[in-house]
Amino acid sequence: MADQLHVYLQLPRREHRCPCCGAVTDRIHDFIKDIPLGRTTFLHLRKRRYRCSCGKRFFENNTFLPRYYRATSRLIAQIIFAFKKLTSASETGARYNVSGATAMRYFRCVSHRPKELPQVLSLDEFKGNSGGQKYNCIVADPQNRKIFDILPDRFENNLIRYFSQFPSKTNVKYFVCDMNPHFRQVARTCFPNAVVVADKYHVIRQAYWAMERVRKNEQGKLSVRFRKYFKRSRYLLAKPMEKLAEDEMNRLALMFEIAPRLADAYRLKNEFLTVIRTKSSTEGRKRLADWLLAVEVMDLPEFHGCTKACHNWFNEIVNSMDVPWTNGFIEGCNNKTKVLKRVCFGMRNFPTSATGSSLPVHKNRAGDPAPTRSEKIAILPLPQLLT
Repeated sequence: MADQLHVYLQLPRREHRCPCCGAVTDRIHDFIKDIPLGRTTFLHLRKRRYRCSCGKRFFENNTFLPRYYRATSRLIAQIIFAFKKLTSASETGARYNVSGATAMRYFRCVSHRPKELPQVLSLDEFKGNSGGQKYNCIVADPQNRKIFDILPDRFENNLIRYFSQFPSKTNVKYFVCDMNPHFRQVARTCFPNAVVVADKYHVIRQAYWAMERVRKNEQGKLSVRFRKYFKRSRYLLAKPMEKLAEDEMNRLALMFEIAPRLADAYRLKNEFLTVIRTKSSTEGRKRLADWLLAVEVMDLPEFHGCTKACHNWFNEIVNSMDVPWTNGFIEGCNNKTKVLKRVCFGMRNFPTSATGSSLPVHKNRAGDPAPTRSEKIAILPLPQLLT
């Protein structure tokens, strides 16, 4: 057929070891889908059966076709690698002339079992809706930008039990997390010698939320016309000052003239950003303490939640000034997970969800256990197969 390619091949005759008695023999008793090469490709393999002097008959060995399989190892590898493109199983199967169920069966052969914890550990939660849990947990290595593992839930006891099984937990020097007290307790329990670092994004948004509360309160005191003006101009409050155009600065000046409390909140927000961007914890500790004192002098009730969070996480916030690591890499992985779930219309099975979430960014590492027979995906070039 014009849309199909059929390749007929036969392996050279050679000696084989009998699986029953171990003797070597070359006596013959009697006498597959591949990756598409522009067209649907079929390999027709004439497979020999060897006969041993003990009476045992067995099939010859080859390096490209696992036992009992009708698909080559490199086709299975190509199907597994195709899931890196965040495509559905049905789409991947149609591309390689297999069913979606077959593509998923090959995909489930992938197994990632981490052995050693990295020096920098990052932890976050995401809405997975898999394995009977609404939220799953992701563990990553932000220093090398790799997903370490994905866990079925975010409960403190289960996280402690998981990390306690690693003998290398003493190697962890930095633990990065958002402002979740349960994550901090996990770090203190499992990694007592590690420096706990608060993610800068979750710290900074505390000041943005406080400023927004001030805007909403001041906006509610105005007429309908100015309420609309304040609401439509709220993005200017979050925009960096150095990126403001002249007309935008004038609009902000009008807002501050109408609502002086909003001007104070805007100044506190900008000062907080300056504090967080400090490159030294020694200097940042003093700056943060001065900023907290300035908030008390301003007497803005909307900032009480922000100051409370800064007091509770003071050391962790200061620690973030000495290191370049944040949860930014994990947030990007969470976004990929959301896209994958949307493409697949949700994934209720946790092992499948965890493998799919980690595969796009996971790379094989030296020292990983050898794959089993069903997981072996050694790839040989086509010319070598035909020789």
